[in-house]
Amino acid sequence: MQKTHARHKARSLSMTKGSLFKNIFLFSLPLMLSNVLQVLFNMSDVAVVGRFGPDSALGAVGSTTTYVALFTGLLIGLGAGINAVVAQRIGANDEEYTSRASHTAFLVAAVFGVVVAALAMGLARPVLILMKTKEEFLDGALLYIYIYFTGAVGTAIYNFGNGVFSADGDTKKPLIFLSISGVTNILLNLFFVIVCDLSVAGVALASSISQWLSAALILIALHRTSRPYKLQFSKLRPDGRIVKLVLMLGVPAGIQNAIFQLANLFIQAGVNTFPPTVVEGNTAALNADTLVFELMAAFYTGCTSFIGQNYGAGQGDRILKSYFISLAYSFGFGLILGLLLFAFADVFLGIFTNDAAIISAGKDRLRVMCFSYAVSAFMDCTIAASRGLNRTVWPTVMVILGSCVFRVFWVYVIFPLQGTTTLLYLLYPVSWALTAVCEIAYFVYAYKKTRRKMDAAILARAQKNA
Repeated sequence: MQKTHARHKARSLSMTKGSLFKNIFLFSLPLMLSNVLQVLFNMSDVAVVGRFGPDSALGAVGSTTTYVALFTGLLIGLGAGINAVVAQRIGANDEEYTSRASHTAFLVAAVFGVVVAALAMGLARPVLILMKTKEEFLDGALLYIYIYFTGAVGTAIYNFGNGVFSADGDTKKPLIFLSISGVTNILLNLFFVIVCDLSVAGVALASSISQWLSAALILIALHRTSRPYKLQFSKLRPDGRIVKLVLMLGVPAGIQNAIFQLANLFIQAGVNTFPPTVVEGNTAALNADTLVFELMAAFYTGCTSFIGQNYGAGQGDRILKSYFISLAYSFGFGLILGLLLFAFADVFLGIFTNDAAIISAGKDRLRVMCFSYAVSAFMDCTIAASRGLNRTVWPTVMVILGSCVFRVFWVYVIFPLQGTTTLLYLLYPVSWALTAVCEIAYFVYAYKKTRRKMDAAILARAQKNA
């Protein structure tokens, strides 16, 4: 048992001891690579159909980007909730609870994946029509969605496993599994589109297969681990209290992700009022957003995990330090990546198309977004910090007001004043800044309240032992 524990310590990082500046970066680095690979693999769908498919294929797949992100955001959010629950129990050295949490969370994730798949398929046509999707893109977009979401349960299971391993400081296994499934996705993309001539259906099918592959790999690893969260099918019984806690943390986190995308549906509707070249240019440039946000998201996961474990371990000082260090990293990376994308916009957009008009339209978006990514760190990192303290309801309300209601107001009231793409894209940094101010104020309140409770508990234990 001691040897097993020693091997685990060698593979994972301590969140409750040692340098936070160093450990948060080392923890987040594999997540960054994992997220970048995931983005690159998803971008391969757009790149392959754009290069080798018919003319309408790029617009068809691109028209689903926001819609797909809306529902996958729910699954990613659930994984973030699972991460927070497991991290707190590992920090408290509660092995029996950790085991029950792992088995319950698996069942919740599987059922949640089925629900998300049904909703995504059922709402596809009315929502795409509401978004004013171009007629020439609609049938292909629906086909992509119907096939893609056959892998939703696999995505849910992978995010469950990723949340569990990350909560224990092990971010390397999810990276390896995602790398394997991602390479498989690219190879299948090329095979289905070039060899089988399946175009939109081919890239969707490749994505679904790779999602199930990543789920299978992470389940095998969870079954083979010797840690308290080892997955054993004989123990798959739901614990009502844990179901409630996972949903309480995971669903609001998923809703936060979904709210961003829901608001983006209205933005996409605004984009769809422009000519097809603008729609396709926006589609190509959206890949930059996804790339940067997923890189920054690695530090948000680190923020939740480190705060969760230190909260469970009763180490209040490290909670605030974890937040500031994670915020500094995410802000810095957002700024640097934005500047790089601005400098190499033509090269980046050239990955997806050779059409000069589409590239020009994509650059219109990048000119605004490249200087705005860093602003989003103040909002997203603060939300992640609140989640680590089991606070999700009010952050979600603030996101709904700041990143959904305000954006809808902007699209239908501010944007028509000039009707330019620049004015439309400016709503991103403005809404991020407004929401960040509210989120930071709430986190300060939540931290102070949590710290008072922790200090009182420490004092009570000291008096009891005296």
